[in-house]
Amino acid sequence: MSYIIGLTGGIGSGKTTVAKLFAEHGVEIIDADIIARQVVKPGTDGLAAIAEKFGKNILTLDGELDRTRLREKIFANPKDKEWLNNLLHPMIRKRMIEDCEQATSSYCLLVVPLLVENNLTSLTNRVLVIDVSEETQIERTIARDSVSRQQVENILASQATRDQRIKAANDLITNDSNSDTLKEQVVVLHNKYLALANNKDG
Repeated sequence: MSYIIGLTGGIGSGKTTVAKLFAEHGVEIIDADIIARQVVKPGTDGLAAIAEKFGKNILTLDGELDRTRLREKIFANPKDKEWLNNLLHPMIRKRMIEDCEQATSSYCLLVVPLLVENNLTSLTNRVLVIDVSEETQIERTIARDSVSRQQVENILASQATRDQRIKAANDLITNDSNSDTLKEQVVVLHNKYLALANNKDG
């Protein structure tokens, strides 16, 4: 089994960018967001359970999950949100563990936006946090998603604070500056993680 580095950070921190830089070094990336979509694909137990709970109109015409409609339902009813989390979180966790076990690179990167919030740090050997200022998060998310400042601030309020994430971190990447600095930070950590992974059995 690979040595597991948990990668996390708030919205707009640059998790995807950093993960891609690690991937360029041959590191396998296991992304919780991708897994979350896979467990509700047509034909899965996850999607069947959601359709049974909320009715067939929760599906699009081609049988996919209608995410917008589902989001409206769970935000309107906290009990529905809790039901959905209880259904999906164990499925996602199980798949994440399986994918980490099957990884063949010396270490793998487990990318989980809510790693700290959902108490998933125990799945990892180390936690790497992408740290940026709150103002940078707001600016990047507005530019990327074309949403209002208020929407971004609401999302930030629902996530762990910057201090909470930093306290959970073994390693930090600061992503307020330019891409060259980011690449340098990734190279340093990549070499560190290779050394740690190679010594884990020693």
